[in-house]
Amino acid sequence: MGFAAIDLLYPDEWSVAADAGLIVSMGYASHRDKFIATGFNDPANHALLLGELETAVPLAARARVPNLIAMFGNRVSGIDETAAIANCVAGLAKIAPLAEKHGVTVCVELLNSKVDHPGYQGDHTAFGVAVVRGVNSPRVKLLYDIYHMQIMEGDVIRTIRENINWIGHFHTGGVPGRHEINDGQELNYHAIAAAIADLNYQGYVAHEFVPTRTDPFSSLAEALRIFTV
Repeated sequence: MGFAAIDLLYPDEWSVAADAGLIVSMGYASHRDKFIATGFNDPANHALLLGELETAVPLAARARVPNLIAMFGNRVSGIDETAAIANCVAGLAKIAPLAEKHGVTVCVELLNSKVDHPGYQGDHTAFGVAVVRGVNSPRVKLLYDIYHMQIMEGDVIRTIRENINWIGHFHTGGVPGRHEINDGQELNYHAIAAAIADLNYQGYVAHEFVPTRTDPFSSLAEALRIFTV
């Protein structure tokens, strides 16, 4: 089909993808429950999260995995938005030097709290940008999930254009339902792809979706055609 990479594999799966000729474009630092809810917004999580990343970053560099995923976490009682941003900055700033040393980017994901992840704090681009701007490292970036941000705020192309310097990775999915990205949903992904290409973005775009067809590979092939400019 022409896909070069695969997202969201665990460290013990990286070699399987490599043996199949695929780059692991986004890896997990570890196997863990409550991965999304446990984020950098709460200082109580920092020791756990930093420990995982400190182990995974050198492994990712050796395996040529360019990105590791991280989360902002679910909202915590007693921690307001300003404090949550400061907490994220403080925690991620501690991993930034190691990530820079090894050339691995930690990408913190924006998710919707309206449909899929109630309570998630990093549910608007402005929150995420405030965090990565505060860290100010070329190796701490946003994972801008187009599906999630369409649900929360729309205005996708303008937002991408204004914040591309803070974005390290993209995810796609059809809205509504996270299905195919064809004309059965509300976004013009070909136009979005063209906008990203015009910005000279050099990273990866990964398609996360729940296929509606019996043969999901036909949906993958269609997505590649739609996203090719």
